[in-house]
Amino acid sequence: MASSSAPGGKAFRKVDFDANPNIDAAVTHTLAKCERIEKGLPLRLIGESGTGKSHLLIALGTEAVTAGSRDKYVLATKLVNEFVEAADEKQQTKTIARCGRVDLLCIDELGYMEPDRRGAELLFQVLSGREEENSMAIVSNESFSSWTKTLTDPRLCASVIDRLTFGGNFIETGTDSYRPATTRARAEQQAAGRAEAAQPSSTAAEVPEDTSDPSIHTGPEV
Repeated sequence: MASSSAPGGKAFRKVDFDANPNIDAAVTHTLAKCERIEKGLPLRLIGESGTGKSHLLIALGTEAVTAGSRDKYVLATKLVNEFVEAADEKQQTKTIARCGRVDLLCIDELGYMEPDRRGAELLFQVLSGREEENSMAIVSNESFSSWTKTLTDPRLCASVIDRLTFGGNFIETGTDSYRPATTRARAEQQAAGRAEAAQPSSTAAEVPEDTSDPSIHTGPEV
């Protein structure tokens, strides 16, 4: 992904829609066409750990870059820390402007951070600056009703949610992690391979059974 530090191996073609029926394949393929980015609309992906939301975030971002968009992928905690450090160094305006130049800002693991009020206000500035101008996509393991755990100021929390829910798309990936099933399937496959390898070989030469009748002579006895 251009201008991004997203983990590799998360291509859109590798998204397994059969593994999570909560993810609508038709909707996701439409999102991959990137029309929402041209319109500056947000995308929210919410679900428990292991349900594929980060994979989708990175995959859709990769599709956007392939289509010619500029992208930035960042963990929420890192983004907030960047802005706090920039504010301390009087570089806050430049840093926010730099984020504003990308067509798609992908923020991962938003529900795992607990910023102080200053960090939350800086995050709000970033999101507000992109509203209806440049697209953003966020991933969280918490539903919006639980975001006050992350953004403890109720008014500020409501303002951030408002910026992320105005228009755009919402994908809920559910609560069932695919990892246990994947681990179980891999273990079963390995066990089957070991069992097959332990089977006795059937390639040894077999001695043909003597079916001749000893009472029949084909020649004179010597």
